[in-house]
Amino acid sequence: MAIAERMEAEGMTGRDAGREVARVERGGGVTLWRQIEQVIEADIVAGRAAAGARLPTEAELSASFRVNRHTVRRAMEELERRGLVRIEQGRGSFVAEDVIDYRVGPRTRFSEVIARGNREPSGRVLRIAEIPAPDAVSAGLRIRKGRPVWLVERLGLADGRPISFGLHHFPLARFPDLPSALATSSGSITRALSTCGLPDYARRTTRVTARLPTPEEADHLRQPRNRAVIVSENINVDPEGMPVEFCIGLYAAGRVQLVFEF
Repeated sequence: MAIAERMEAEGMTGRDAGREVARVERGGGVTLWRQIEQVIEADIVAGRAAAGARLPTEAELSASFRVNRHTVRRAMEELERRGLVRIEQGRGSFVAEDVIDYRVGPRTRFSEVIARGNREPSGRVLRIAEIPAPDAVSAGLRIRKGRPVWLVERLGLADGRPISFGLHHFPLARFPDLPSALATSSGSITRALSTCGLPDYARRTTRVTARLPTPEEADHLRQPRNRAVIVSENINVDPEGMPVEFCIGLYAAGRVQLVFEF
């Protein structure tokens, strides 16, 4: 039985979590945190801790193994580094799922890509604002710097878990009714653009880099601030080749890998 299941079965939560469910050997030549890592890894490899399952909290594991929280934290950090667990800010630790193949091609649609991987896609618009176009946006959209554009901040989710945070820019002059279209499209940018008179568009360029997230970005993606994000800078065009969207997409590197299709 996995650690989390044993603790739950024995009522080992909160102050009752002090009874030991897994032994660690002190003075045996293997550090305590490494032994804890091995115990949790064994549960995961054997399938006793299912993919996506929530693991016990640091406090519960500390009480269970009768070690301090720093020792548990060191074990969890190593498990995360190896890709066996994922740690979400403010939510806890979970057994890592398979990495999503996010396929990038001439016609990339978030919902279609996620559904193709047998996951449930959804999106949440966090903010819509009218802003003057910065240099990179104006160059990408072929408009004068400072011209008004819509900035749409959107969170992309797979099975309810955030995997992308997008900063989407659209020329306001071409899509004056975009905010109202988004309000009736359940957060789908593709459907909103169709409502605004653009039924189809294609990817012209994609530029990929990586960096550490800002605190806000890490919070949106529910990931540690010391874990890199994949940054994808995209320009989408209409059938006549005119740019209609400049997007900066950030992807949780531990959950997504970009696959380019030609």
